[in-house]
Amino acid sequence: MKDFIAISDYSSEEIEDLLDLAIKLKKEYFKKGNKPIFQGKVLGMIFQKPSLRTRVSFDMAMRHCGGDALYLSPNEIGLGKRESIADIARVLSGYVQALMARTFDHAHVVELAKWADIPVVNGLSDYNHPCQGMADALTIVEKFGKKSKGLNVSYVGDGNNVTVSLMHVAALLGWNVTVGSPEGYDMNPKAVEIAQDIARKTGSKLTFVRDPHEAVKKAHVIYTDTWTSMGQEEETAKREQVFPPYQVNANLVGEADKDAIVMHCLPAHRNHELTDDVADGPHSVIFQQAHNRLHAQKAILARLFDVA
Repeated sequence: MKDFIAISDYSSEEIEDLLDLAIKLKKEYFKKGNKPIFQGKVLGMIFQKPSLRTRVSFDMAMRHCGGDALYLSPNEIGLGKRESIADIARVLSGYVQALMARTFDHAHVVELAKWADIPVVNGLSDYNHPCQGMADALTIVEKFGKKSKGLNVSYVGDGNNVTVSLMHVAALLGWNVTVGSPEGYDMNPKAVEIAQDIARKTGSKLTFVRDPHEAVKKAHVIYTDTWTSMGQEEETAKREQVFPPYQVNANLVGEADKDAIVMHCLPAHRNHELTDDVADGPHSVIFQQAHNRLHAQKAILARLFDVA
């Protein structure tokens, strides 16, 4: 692995390998702490968007494994504004051993990876969220086991960047994916095309519907996300008129498999896309999912550094 830009860049076997390593590193951390496999390495963290989970999980992943992390704020970097992305990538390649970028524009992450001589990790872009997707897959595997082909994963809500990575990782692992979104909020067509190519190889079944109740039938996993993502604030009033039927509440969860789990990448707008009783109820794994960002990212960094 040179970079980690999109889950769809990798084979089913490579994704399974990352999950196996994440499970191993998580067990090691809770047993006696991780070995200092990142000693002497620093991760530069470029942020255009603010973050709780992305910043803390990457920082702690480096520290737990003997390395360090350096936060670079939007004002310090100004990707493509204060300085060209190509120049930033080449300068930072002489200072740190890897870069993580959380950006608005996916092209900015791709450009960084093009010019950097060190690994680049996509911490989120407007196209996808691959680190979140790996944490999601780790959480699902922990709940349903490694031999979980045929699992039904349902996403309800806006067909956004989180949905792209969830769909791709699920397809690579042979899980069936159903996306229930309102008209005008469908998934990126290119991302769907990539998922369909993957599904033909793995036997995954992809389904796209409008009705959220149809989307969760026989679901083992129900996933949702905020109705309005960062950068879409001007659309808030409109979206709050469109998405209430897609709220994940007790009635909707009751239509899924009796042992279904409920997931959300956070931050959650409580009692909008997800009700309190579900978020804090027995089906919810949202905090386990959040904590798994730490362990999934350790595995990604270990493979990029080629130390595990």
